[in-house]
Amino acid sequence: MHESNEHGHPHAEISHTERPGYYEIMETAVRELLVEKQLIGAGEIRRQIEVLDSRTPALGAKIVARAWLDPDFKARLLKNGRAGCEELGISFYDDTGLIVLENTEKVHNLIVCTLCSCYPRPVLGLPPDWYKLKPYRSRAVSEPRAVLAEFGTIIPDDVEIRVSDSTSMVRYLVLPRRPEGTEGFTEEQLAALVTRDAMIGVIPANSPAAENAP
Repeated sequence: MHESNEHGHPHAEISHTERPGYYEIMETAVRELLVEKQLIGAGEIRRQIEVLDSRTPALGAKIVARAWLDPDFKARLLKNGRAGCEELGISFYDDTGLIVLENTEKVHNLIVCTLCSCYPRPVLGLPPDWYKLKPYRSRAVSEPRAVLAEFGTIIPDDVEIRVSDSTSMVRYLVLPRRPEGTEGFTEEQLAALVTRDAMIGVIPANSPAAENAP
């Protein structure tokens, strides 16, 4: 089964199946056991799910847009990602740290979790299916240029690709490069150009021309 990401490029190698994976099966079994032993209630689980559902890539896009407009905020964000998010009222519901990595003319950042699917959920919500699959988790490290090319992202040879491996306590968010032609854009207009995949690092932020294309 081939999956297309949100920008329309098919992914043959990074495909997924409908069968639940090991971690999904394990999560379900542990959750049911905790409820059965009355260590946690179904209502509490539901409330936590509601918190997760409230987190979407729009939060991350807001952070990126503010960083593009405010150099002082960007400096604080790059120094301490979690504190920078909290400045904008974005709370963290766990003890994870957040490191924000800036893409430049010479460096392109890519995020992966080689062990499972650790992901900056407080600012991006749930990860895409392809992020959790073994082909992406292994190939992003061994052949990042090839993986990026499958997303339609061609990185010049003179640009360094840095792959950051998320952990249970440290998550990463990519600060993509600001697109050309966005001088005078408001924060809301800039945020509309920032997609989930851009903040993972598999594609750049959208250009204004792409946004306005029919």
